[in-house]
Amino acid sequence: MLDDLDRRLLEILVKDARTSLKELAAQVGLSSPSVSERLRRLEERGVIRAFTVEIDPLALGYTLQAIVRIRPLPGKLHIVQKLIEEIPEFGECDKVTGDDCFVARLFVRSIGDLDGILDRIADKAETSTAIIKAQPIRRRPPPLDATAPRDKAKILQAS
Repeated sequence: MLDDLDRRLLEILVKDARTSLKELAAQVGLSSPSVSERLRRLEERGVIRAFTVEIDPLALGYTLQAIVRIRPLPGKLHIVQKLIEEIPEFGECDKVTGDDCFVARLFVRSIGDLDGILDRIADKAETSTAIIKAQPIRRRPPPLDATAPRDKAKILQAS
């Protein structure tokens, strides 16, 4: 899967995706062309999906975030999914199992904006909303450690 050099490159890029090839090469002890080739292979294999920017929603005036659980009414699943995709305030959305079909993160400037967005869905789905107070763990990648437990039994043994 990943060797130690690949893991090290990913660790560095997770901390700062803008790290130059020259700096990456120096940190892992390879030439810039070798690092470039490794990154290309990681992208081709789908390990690296994107090099991106993290934007602070508050800096753009989005003072509230909410987690919205969405349960489409019978026959409305595809309509609700399309609606969620079209509303730009939905920053991310997961299709899940269980009572709800979608769990989404919503960025809004006010409770009024939140109500307006939810009103657009109200005739097509039931929603349950929780306002986010804090985010103690920001989005992060899964563990890159090769020795990380791979199954429940190993996780329970480590406890």
